[in-house]
Amino acid sequence: MAAGEMRVTDSVVIPAGELTERFSRSSGPGGQGVNTADSRVELSLDVAGSTALPPWLRQRAVQRLANRLVGGVLTVTASEHRNQLANRAAARDRLSALLREAIAPPAPPRRPTRPSRAAKERRISDKKRRAQTKRLRRGDPD
Repeated sequence: MAAGEMRVTDSVVIPAGELTERFSRSSGPGGQGVNTADSRVELSLDVAGSTALPPWLRQRAVQRLANRLVGGVLTVTASEHRNQLANRAAARDRLSALLREAIAPPAPPRRPTRPSRAAKERRISDKKRRAQTKRLRRGDPD
């Protein structure tokens, strides 16, 4: 795997040419390097136009990430570390996790089940026992 590529799954690898990185100054307090270090990273990927994803995975990703996409582009920011290299790694991890989740196969549909007769009887007897306990606490003549 080349240095610029980003592995999402075993079969999906985003080439470096499809990733766009922008650097800016992080917010918050700082010291001498506060006005010179561009440590904040914005990592963008054009999900709708990506050639690394097969068409069916691309469609699934666009549908699932619809609320995060701006013009088909997914952008992730990282500014929690003090150096740019660590923020670049954090942004790549975040982006790959988002993509991995978006292209994951859907969960199998739930098969509806019903409680067994024995489970229903246990539930009813427990309810009756609990009601009896509460009735005895009240001191009702019943």
